[in-house]
Amino acid sequence: KSGQTSESEKTLNLIFLFVLGITYLDHAGSTLFPESLLKAFTDDLRNNVYSNPHSQNISSKLTYDTIEHVRCRILQHFHTTSEDYTVIFTSGCTAALKLVAEVFPWVPEGTKQPSSRFCYLTDSHTSVVGMRGITASMNVLSVPVKPKDKFLLEKDWLPAEERNCTTPHLFSYPAQSNFSGTKYPLSWIRDIKSGKLCPVKIPGKWFVLLDAASYVSSSPLDLGVHQADFIPISFYKIFGFPTGLGALLVNNQIAPLLRKTYFGGGTAAAYLAGEDFYFPKKSIAERFEDGTVSFLDIIALKHGFDVLEKLTGGMEKIKQHTFALARYTYTVLSTLKYANGAPVVRLYNDTDFSNPDVQGPIINFNVLDESGEVIGFSQVEKMASLYNIHVRTGCFCNTGACQMHLGISDEDIQKNLQAGHVCGDDIDLIDGRPTGSVRISFGYMSSFEDAQTFLKFIIATRFSKSDTEIPFQSSATQLTTEPAPDDHSYFNSINKLSPRMHIADREHRNSPSETEMTVGWPSPESESESVRAALSEVAVPKITRGGKPITVINIYLYPIKSCSAFEVTEWPVGNQGLMYDRNWMVVNQNGVCITQKQEPKLCLINPSINLKQKIMVIQAEGMDPISVSLEENTGKEAVIYESKVCSHRVKTYDCGERTAGWFSTFLGRPCRLIRQSPDRKNDTQHKNTKGLLSILKKKSGTSLNKYGVVGPCTRCQVICIDQQSGERNKEFLQSLSAARGKKTNFGIYLMNQPLCSSFPDILSVGSEVLPMLKENTEIQHPTFNEEKCSG
Repeated sequence: KSGQTSESEKTLNLIFLFVLGITYLDHAGSTLFPESLLKAFTDDLRNNVYSNPHSQNISSKLTYDTIEHVRCRILQHFHTTSEDYTVIFTSGCTAALKLVAEVFPWVPEGTKQPSSRFCYLTDSHTSVVGMRGITASMNVLSVPVKPKDKFLLEKDWLPAEERNCTTPHLFSYPAQSNFSGTKYPLSWIRDIKSGKLCPVKIPGKWFVLLDAASYVSSSPLDLGVHQADFIPISFYKIFGFPTGLGALLVNNQIAPLLRKTYFGGGTAAAYLAGEDFYFPKKSIAERFEDGTVSFLDIIALKHGFDVLEKLTGGMEKIKQHTFALARYTYTVLSTLKYANGAPVVRLYNDTDFSNPDVQGPIINFNVLDESGEVIGFSQVEKMASLYNIHVRTGCFCNTGACQMHLGISDEDIQKNLQAGHVCGDDIDLIDGRPTGSVRISFGYMSSFEDAQTFLKFIIATRFSKSDTEIPFQSSATQLTTEPAPDDHSYFNSINKLSPRMHIADREHRNSPSETEMTVGWPSPESESESVRAALSEVAVPKITRGGKPITVINIYLYPIKSCSAFEVTEWPVGNQGLMYDRNWMVVNQNGVCITQKQEPKLCLINPSINLKQKIMVIQAEGMDPISVSLEENTGKEAVIYESKVCSHRVKTYDCGERTAGWFSTFLGRPCRLIRQSPDRKNDTQHKNTKGLLSILKKKSGTSLNKYGVVGPCTRCQVICIDQQSGERNKEFLQSLSAARGKKTNFGIYLMNQPLCSSFPDILSVGSEVLPMLKENTEIQHPTFNEEKCSG
């Protein structure tokens, strides 16, 4: 009532994370939005009518005025005004960078005056490096600059007669590395623009693009002092909502030099449809915002700024708060040692986390085993998900920083590509060397408990019970964290920084529940060894002590993906493999497949196939059984949808309202049952199989079918779900990880290669298995999309 935000109101915005048990540590990827932001925004939409700002009616005028107010609010946030900067709304930071590359006044090679250069720091986001594709098409050279390279002093090399050269050059660098959190000097802006420093040895006038997307999510930026020419940002990194909206802040001094060719709706003051005549609008923003801007999302920004100020007190306080959490976590991680003195993690940083002016709230690392070998980031991420901890892994769209910190050469990148590794997959180790790392990052709603939860996870998964009886090395036994300064009391309702976190061995001995179920990852094997080990358990013929051959022991099929298994003693096999296996799947209200990873209760649903009656019967405790016909619905009434299953696009159709109601009632959430359309194609011929597996009929001994060996199957978190109760248990994946090495392989992927596709044959328990590995073939992991299918 007094206009002040109460402590309870602040806490309510974050309580949902506690209720869900989530520890979210990917704020550099996207921060989370508070509930009060959504409420304020939806209340605004309920109370006002907003329409296309290009119209002239009352609601359009309201929209236009509100957008202009938001532009001023953005400039105010960055301590500047419309006299110095213009806000151009884009779909995000990437679109803003692309716009700069397209409109900058480049001077190409081959002209009388010196040509332009596009220089960028190698520790830059992919979207910055990608600008060179546009500059190359304009015959402009790009020059990468490494962070450790020294800038040139103009007076040391530039002749006096060339100091008046006006050829425009552009230098781009990040205010904060999204890989390591390193903050690069903002003083570079002034020094490079003034000519005091030069990135490369060439005469001309330098302009500066400051990639601020990562920096402004947790730090204040004063454009009144640090007057870069272009500043691209994405608002979801600051507020969490809305997504798909960013801006390019343009220094008004360079705005008149920008060149634009395309013109869209709303940008023209006048033009002729039949003649080559176009005159742009006077406003810089309107000239470069093609078409109708995302006006409702822009209006949401106003509430984003309001809520952020009320909850935190401003960006300086966010900077201090997030840095305190990062510094504490870094200190603990850097001092964790095995009993033999070996470090538990390898940290990738350029600072010692002593100063928030040079280090942001990002920690990048890889986990090591006791012998110093890297444990793959995908394995760490899987384990983290069991603890409901959300981290980021890979190279984070920053190949330059990844190469620099991990020691990956240009040749390595190309070799890894040939080995099947691409950006964004989970091939984390090649020849024992990491292809990426793990990143955690803090946001304004992060708490000390989040940092502790993460550290306890590392300790629980790296130290077995016997390890905890040995005192930790160095100062890790008495680490402390400095509490937030007194003026940060606004955060106290969310997290009270405890003065000390003890992780001495005596605590673990006194807390058996914390240690009895912990198993560390052992030394990793090489990739080929782990693959062959997985194959040896399933596919290599061995004679038992009784002299009997390898035979099929059990046959399970899963008619509904991620529901309970249906065991049979014999079953028809067709072009797609076991008939009716994973023909159906459960999807949410958005049509996205639901698995046990999101909904463990799926394991309590028991489908069974009755071939004689041509029905699938679905049962679950407390529910009346329901049946679904096996006849494929190919009639005109069937509505065909395109769905994604394990990253593969398939055509599906809905199984009706009755089944949707049954599943929604049992799972307690809106969902539907869909089935793959019968016109799906067998893509066996597209797979590069590494060997063959023949199965002989039980009675006749004749060959039934051949199966191509695609690669080892990597286990996921589903094995940690008790299939009888739906309860999770972290121990299983940890134990498998300890026994199997860096990759938790379990069996192999087989692709059916039928000898005769006309009629299905019968696979029976007791059939003999004859594996045949192709000569000189290295079994590789399946592709990223295939590996996602496990579970």
